[in-house]
Amino acid sequence: MTRPLRVLILEDCEDDAELLLRELKRQNYEPDYIRVDTAKGMNDALDRETWSLIISDYSMPQFTAMQALDILKRRNLDLPFVIVSGTIGEETAAIAMKSGAHDFLTKGKLSRLGAAVERELRDAEDRRQHKKAEEALRKSEEQLRQSQKVEAIGRLAGGIAHDFNNLLTIINGYTELLLARLPPQDRTSRDINEIRKAGMRAASLTRQLLAFSRKQILEPKVLDMNAIVVELEKMLRRLIGEDVRLTIVQAPGLRRIKADPGQIEQVIMNLVVNARDAMPQGGNLTLETANVDLDEAYAGRHVGVRSGAYILLAVSDTGSGIDKESMSHIFEPFYTTKGPGKGTGLGLSTVYGIVKQSGGNVWAYSEPGRGTTFKIYLPQAEGTVDRQPRDGQRAGIARGSETLLLVEDQKELRELVREMLEMNGYTVVAAGDGLEALEICQRHEGRIDLMLSDVVMPQMGGRELAQRLATLRPDMKVLYMSGYTSNAIVHHGILDPGTAFLQKPFTPDGLARKVREVLDQGQEPVQASPVRRSRLG
Repeated sequence: MTRPLRVLILEDCEDDAELLLRELKRQNYEPDYIRVDTAKGMNDALDRETWSLIISDYSMPQFTAMQALDILKRRNLDLPFVIVSGTIGEETAAIAMKSGAHDFLTKGKLSRLGAAVERELRDAEDRRQHKKAEEALRKSEEQLRQSQKVEAIGRLAGGIAHDFNNLLTIINGYTELLLARLPPQDRTSRDINEIRKAGMRAASLTRQLLAFSRKQILEPKVLDMNAIVVELEKMLRRLIGEDVRLTIVQAPGLRRIKADPGQIEQVIMNLVVNARDAMPQGGNLTLETANVDLDEAYAGRHVGVRSGAYILLAVSDTGSGIDKESMSHIFEPFYTTKGPGKGTGLGLSTVYGIVKQSGGNVWAYSEPGRGTTFKIYLPQAEGTVDRQPRDGQRAGIARGSETLLLVEDQKELRELVREMLEMNGYTVVAAGDGLEALEICQRHEGRIDLMLSDVVMPQMGGRELAQRLATLRPDMKVLYMSGYTSNAIVHHGILDPGTAFLQKPFTPDGLARKVREVLDQGQEPVQASPVRRSRLG
């Protein structure tokens, strides 16, 4: 059975070339060849076609094997190179081998040609496979280094956001209380309103930092990504303006996902804003959904990816694109290529954190001048889609007269929250830590309808406190508050079922609405547990 062979022959003598071809055919090769004897001829042949092998005379009137090897080196080509000559000596052959030749034969011993060709073709294939494996390893190591760098930045960002959330709750809370006491036309009211706006922007930044560091509390629901895109379409069109053409391509029969609906909307909004900013003169923006199955081979090439059934959300633009250097930083917080005042550098880092915390992956593909595509992969989920009311359907804030136990170790924040609750009619009993809260509950003779407790406190955290009080006051409802995730009430950022939670920083209205909501609805009882000290403080 003959084997096809694309061979480039460097030989000035046509008869000698015919001898080579005859020997290759005798060894069951079917050569497809070109014969050249100049540097230009070799370069032209390499430009036009792909070759399996080069067989070269050592010395020709206008060309030599050493010059041919130099051409391959400049082109960075790894082709089997066999020298066949009637004049070459062992010393010259050794020099040629050091320069990159793979074998040499004398024209009087062409019977060795078939074995030499077979060996060199096999060795070349081994080199290609080895190089391919090294490249795959290099890419995996690069992905791992990038992932570790992002993780380290995330831990730092999450810790900063936690401390800032407590401070911002105090700043924004007292600002809201002051505004409520002043008439709108008062000059002081206008000044305080500017402080309020700055505080809200700061709160937005800390939320984005928490999203990036995967420290947000998520309340996942079974969702239909197609439905979310449709609901956002009108808002997105207003956001991008008339110069950008928006196209939405939805896959029929799209799988369900399980994620926090507000967070998924944030992902879409951030990617759309990023695309819009990349097309200041207008362009095309495409949102596309699809069902995809990621196999083991794909997972092996991408660090942190598990094989399985996913839904894909792709956001593509025809904008300016992203260069290779910037691509290695795009998911880092505060990294931006936009001008001063045109971006916080948190949009894409927020996308990264939300997607990762939701069990998915995000990849970016871009070339300068040719646009960018972001691909979001979220794992398939089973179940019926949860229908969530839009913000406009929320009821107004209701006051109350119940008795609440407030547990917060930071004095300034504790006093603020007490004032917020009392101005809405509640009776508040306050404690500075878990042990004091236990003593109060033992002494207090009347009913306590709800405990509002920080999660992370010295000596005893909020979760352990609730478990200790479950026997003493089984009818008392519990609402946790925190500026950070903790394994006490969440697992991998997902809120434990039946757990009521309020994210810091919050406003007086937000606090009042959440307290009323918890008081008015049924709540799974907190299970009592053996006495043990919390390790959260």
